[in-house]
Amino acid sequence: MLEVKNIHSYYGKSHVLQGTSLDLKEGELVCLLGRNGVGKSTTLKSIMGVVNPNQGSICFNNQEIVGMKPFQIARLGIGYVPEDRRIFRSLTVHENLLMGIKGGKQKNAGTDDWTVDRVYKLFPNLKERKNSKGAYLSGGEQQMLTVVRTLLGNPRVILVDEPTEGLAPLIVKDVLDMLDTVRKSGVTILMVEQNFKAAIKVADRFYIMSKGKIVFEGNTEQLLAAEDIRRTYLEV
Repeated sequence: MLEVKNIHSYYGKSHVLQGTSLDLKEGELVCLLGRNGVGKSTTLKSIMGVVNPNQGSICFNNQEIVGMKPFQIARLGIGYVPEDRRIFRSLTVHENLLMGIKGGKQKNAGTDDWTVDRVYKLFPNLKERKNSKGAYLSGGEQQMLTVVRTLLGNPRVILVDEPTEGLAPLIVKDVLDMLDTVRKSGVTILMVEQNFKAAIKVADRFYIMSKGKIVFEGNTEQLLAAEDIRRTYLEV
């Protein structure tokens, strides 16, 4: 569904991604793990077109997307949930959700489309807070709002950057449960995380990154067995 092959991305003269490759199959929740500053967020930004790779290929549904603008990639069906969440703090939860609808309308929405009503049904906590302004939401509620707002663009894949960062353990569980619900609804997820203990609870497969390169790929069983890899490259 999404295939990243040997991409090299730079910030100025800084060579951040040095031949990164990974793939995402439909219906998966894949986690990209690694310490801070190794290139995880840059990988998501390169897929989304926020950073333009100097070399390599990124194919989404067999279509090359390197060189496209972020809005063009979004229209193809890739959603992006940035690390800093970027909710509209002066707008209510409901108004924030309306901002996520492509074109601002939801006429003739299909049964599989994401609508505000469907969102409220799946995530009743947001419905309870629908009239609260973004500024008054907790960190976990803001994270949930950002993910769900992205869903209202009806993406097939969402890229989620550090969804549990800075959250209390109980709130982390709520956010992970939400992502699991999203995955079970049919949306494929690529998640960047530093929190190994959180990621292991929801992800199907894992990549570990170090210094701009992938150093491990495997499923939950393989990652748990790779004690040396975890000790070397993760904060556990």
